[in-house]
Amino acid sequence: MSVGALAPQTDIPVLSLRNVSVTFGGVKALQDVSFEVLPGEVQCIAGENGSGKSTLIKVITGVYKSALGSHFSVAGNAVETMSPALARAAGIVVIWQDLALFNEMTVAENIGIGAVLVGGIPRRVDHAAMRKAAQNALARLGAGLDVDARLGTFAIAQRQIVAIARALVGQAKVIFMDEPTSSLTQTETNRLLDIVRTLSAQGIAVVFVSHRLAEVLEISSRVTVLRDGKLVGVFTTASMSQSRLTELMTGKTFDQSVTATDHRRAPVVLEIKDLSRNGSYHDISLTIRKGETLGLTGLLGAGRTALALSIFGMLPPDSGEIAINGTKLGLRSNRDAIRAGIGYLSEDRLSLGLIQQQSIADNLVLPVLDKILDHGLISSKKKRALVAQWIYDLAIKIGQPVDPISTLSGGNQQRVAIAKWLAVGLKLIILDCPTVGVDVGARAGIFEIVQKLADEGLAILLISDEVPEVYFNADRVLHMKDGRIVAEYDPRQVTLGALEAAIYA
Repeated sequence: MSVGALAPQTDIPVLSLRNVSVTFGGVKALQDVSFEVLPGEVQCIAGENGSGKSTLIKVITGVYKSALGSHFSVAGNAVETMSPALARAAGIVVIWQDLALFNEMTVAENIGIGAVLVGGIPRRVDHAAMRKAAQNALARLGAGLDVDARLGTFAIAQRQIVAIARALVGQAKVIFMDEPTSSLTQTETNRLLDIVRTLSAQGIAVVFVSHRLAEVLEISSRVTVLRDGKLVGVFTTASMSQSRLTELMTGKTFDQSVTATDHRRAPVVLEIKDLSRNGSYHDISLTIRKGETLGLTGLLGAGRTALALSIFGMLPPDSGEIAINGTKLGLRSNRDAIRAGIGYLSEDRLSLGLIQQQSIADNLVLPVLDKILDHGLISSKKKRALVAQWIYDLAIKIGQPVDPISTLSGGNQQRVAIAKWLAVGLKLIILDCPTVGVDVGARAGIFEIVQKLADEGLAILLISDEVPEVYFNADRVLHMKDGRIVAEYDPRQVTLGALEAAIYA
């Protein structure tokens, strides 16, 4: 284990773990890991999917038990083992990605109900105290939400604030945030980071878990790096770069350079003229040529996904034209788009991209059942051959093809989602935020696949709200804002900083 220069430890850690090990069925999820949090600090836990981040948090909250030989202390006091009750009493709170809130309840009920139950059994709710507790917690965060409004009427950014306020009502001393910015716009992300700074100033420690390394380095003073269940080290972020952090997380170095090339002489595959849909996007015109990757970026709400769904036949435009290889399309459904050679990889792979209850093999062959039929019945031989081909071609790491798709890591699930479309024989594939929830190592692998597909002549529309993704992986970049294309950039002629400044302005 290599340990970088630690932040000054003049305070007693609010939480400390030593020599934590967890094994599942012979698999060592954590091996001799130590971890501590100081009062009021902002720390990040970084690592690829499967590195042990979630397991560590579940040990801290008493969901998982560590092997013998582990040592725990809370506010300097040794404890024999962690438990959910002890974690709650110690003010250790986890805000998972799903937030665990109730959309049909009010803001006040979500924030304060656990703190204002009174009496015996059955217990009564002191509604006045509940509203007051919610208002006080929101005031501490500088948030002016209507505590009587139903939570489901608010956007994800406001719901996250409610989850944080709930933690404050519960007297939180350490708040773990799991991928808190994955669904936020840049403006909302900046607001959340300001709230994290506010919490830190109030003496509440925040532990960030995020794949967005720029945010890790911006918000934290220290970063704990895990790899394959082992502690790589604890480092000050002031001396850390994204490339160095990536290397520590993966054990590999990645060459991040502009890959853009000129495709102006290649034939046009997709052509859109004056496409509009009321309330979504307006007067969109663009082309994508054979072998070209066109990047489309902009803040969430710019209309990118609505445009993608129109190209895929799922949101009919009010006016304008869509053509593939010079043939105008009258798309009435996604089936029409698929027949025209268009595939769409949704950013929501869990509910739209893949069927989690089905096997890896069944997910792969779903769009191409006609290719594996023999006299009207599915041929097991043809199915095995097709599945084996795509698993090999895209280097998908699996146990067995019959295993549920849910057993795969996020990166390998995304490879399956891409493979199922490639089996169709596409002319154009739309990749809508293809690396959401995917760690840095898996991201590099996905973009290697994207480059290979482009080299083979596939036209690609790459949509992402992470500007570096389109900057380093697209041949041209379009900026979409308020439903319109407002600018086009050549990555070879603009710096990443200038592009980010334009997008986030």
